[in-house]
Amino acid sequence: MSGSVRGAVRADLDEIFRRDYQQVVGVAARVLGSRDQAEDVAQDVFLSFSRSSVPAGDARGWLFVAAAHTALNLLRSGRRRASREETVAATQDGVVSDVAEVVVTLEERSHVRAALAQLPRKQAMALVLRHSGLSYADVAAALDMSPGSVGTTVRRAESALRKELNRHGSSD
Repeated sequence: MSGSVRGAVRADLDEIFRRDYQQVVGVAARVLGSRDQAEDVAQDVFLSFSRSSVPAGDARGWLFVAAAHTALNLLRSGRRRASREETVAATQDGVVSDVAEVVVTLEERSHVRAALAQLPRKQAMALVLRHSGLSYADVAAALDMSPGSVGTTVRRAESALRKELNRHGSSD
């Protein structure tokens, strides 16, 4: 950031943005399945962070939780998800040899996202953060829980996700 006159911009924003942007996008992309949507989420998250008083030492955890939370909210609202997936599938490079395979893959992703949106928020966030590569300690710090409970929470989330997918699959 340039030395702008606006006092609302954090002095540490540029450094934190450069350090954490890709991981924030990665967390959101795991939830949404769309890099474009994930980048939109990252912009929103960093905008909120720029106006916050979150200490620099807590920035990484705050950003990851905010990315998961914002992405889950977007997923739950269902805005633009289907049209974005269709657009991505239509614009992918190369020739698709089996259209049915693409449709099944998009449908499976849609089912997983719908099931993820049904999980309790803390379980969904723990699952997303852990599967985004954060350590148990990082997930614990980000969600303000004990490191010992992260594994249990993630296992419960995986089990609930499986049940939700099975329930959803049997209703088709």
